[in-house]
Amino acid sequence: QTKFINKSTEGRDIAVLFGDGAGAAILQASEGESGILSTHLHCQGKDLKNLWMEGPGSSGDNQINKVTIEQAKRFEPYMNGREVFKNAVVRFPEVIHEALEKNNLSMDDISLIIPHQANLRISQFIQKRLGLSNDKVFNNIMKYGNTTAASIPIALKEVILDDKLKNGDILCLAAFGSGFTWASALIKW
Repeated sequence: QTKFINKSTEGRDIAVLFGDGAGAAILQASEGESGILSTHLHCQGKDLKNLWMEGPGSSGDNQINKVTIEQAKRFEPYMNGREVFKNAVVRFPEVIHEALEKNNLSMDDISLIIPHQANLRISQFIQKRLGLSNDKVFNNIMKYGNTTAASIPIALKEVILDDKLKNGDILCLAAFGSGFTWASALIKW
């Protein structure tokens, strides 16, 4: 059987941005005041094609081995970097403020923000826009690249191992991703 291998340089403008990683968080009930305070999730489908993969699924019949180069492009991510940046730097602060307002908290109450590690420039822009010091925003994209959905769990593990959170701290997780979705979770540690 012949397997498809894309030896072209197409897609390199996005492929070099991604790292490989996996992560998960296991939740359990807790007593006391610690726990998830609120979560907020949004989507703007009209901008879907600015950050997406047309055919991410599999039909299960192993046809991926027989596709042409044109057909295979459906299985490669596409990103309009300029549009992603323009939207991410607006949506991140919005969803962080939404979480704070829901919990009657202010930016001064946040101990640490762990943003989705999509782009260091986005994180730095958001940090500046929110008036936060370097010790209030955790970044590790420089080490791993964009590990997509794994980026926050990987960063959270590093924060825990580095003992950057103490009981009672307010942690904000925030993300902007494919399909133009964005979210936040506010957690009392």
